[in-house]
Amino acid sequence: MSDKGKLTVIDKDLVENIKSIILSGRKNISHKINQELILTYWRIGKEIVDTEKINNLDNKTSRQIILNLSKLLGQELGRGFSRSNLFNMRKFYIEYPDVQTVSGHLTWSFVCELLVIEDRTKRSFYENETINSNWSFREMKRQIDSSLYERLLLSQGTKNKEKVLQLAHKGQEITNAEDILKNPYVFEFLGIPENKPILEKDLEAKLIRHIEDFLLELGRGFMFVGSQQRVTINNTHYYVDMVFYNKILRSYILIELKTTKLNIADAGQLNTYLNYYKTEVNEENDNPPIGIILCAEKDEITAEYILGGFENNVYASKYVTILPDKQKLIEEVENVLNE
Repeated sequence: MSDKGKLTVIDKDLVENIKSIILSGRKNISHKINQELILTYWRIGKEIVDTEKINNLDNKTSRQIILNLSKLLGQELGRGFSRSNLFNMRKFYIEYPDVQTVSGHLTWSFVCELLVIEDRTKRSFYENETINSNWSFREMKRQIDSSLYERLLLSQGTKNKEKVLQLAHKGQEITNAEDILKNPYVFEFLGIPENKPILEKDLEAKLIRHIEDFLLELGRGFMFVGSQQRVTINNTHYYVDMVFYNKILRSYILIELKTTKLNIADAGQLNTYLNYYKTEVNEENDNPPIGIILCAEKDEITAEYILGGFENNVYASKYVTILPDKQKLIEEVENVLNE
């Protein structure tokens, strides 16, 4: 290699190394700034609460003081001290006596969105899941709006009571096939009006076009393998609607889409595909494949008979194309927990 060629290689390597140093430095600086900002806002919240206690202020007087404080701080220090922001700082101190639980993990925008959730157990779940899954702000807000917490609880059946504290303290834990299920799945990102008829092939095409949103809805650890994956049995070709791989469970996830209610034939068809994958596709380190039928309607009693008795993991869950009624889901969870 000529001297000029060597210099070109050295220049490229040097540029990449310096870029790496700069990007790492910027990330560390951003992390430290955010950490200090969170701590600063927590201290402001503490000052407000301490002042209320020392002066024995009632709620009305406290609100007026915060309004005056917002005006004065705005004049002295500029933006960032709106009335709503100061109320959030006050609430932040009250709800998070140990600021270290979020300091260094979440930005102030995340904290403010979480503070809207009054139920501390539910808030703790979204907080932990945001950190564990590395959600963006948009992704976290979408999961809150789609009532992920309630849907996971409703998916756990008789294990609900045990799951409440587990979800709150750890977020969603995926250790077995049932842990990846939701009830219902929410596909509001497809933009399909409620009760509008849609063909299965069109539903599949829309999910593929919105694959990032679909992966977010499926949950942690999912990777898209492909659609219409061929299964050949005795020279006859069949096709699985959508195939994923979950790296946490180390299992293939076969999904069949049904735009009608769950039928008897659906489970037998999917079970056949699972047998094929278990024998022909699985490698030594893979766990048994899992099958999920996503259907427009599912009767629980009928589903129990249709899905029962299979050696493979075959499940069915309903999907909806609009955001579910949050209050209705909360009531359903409360009814199950009270049983």
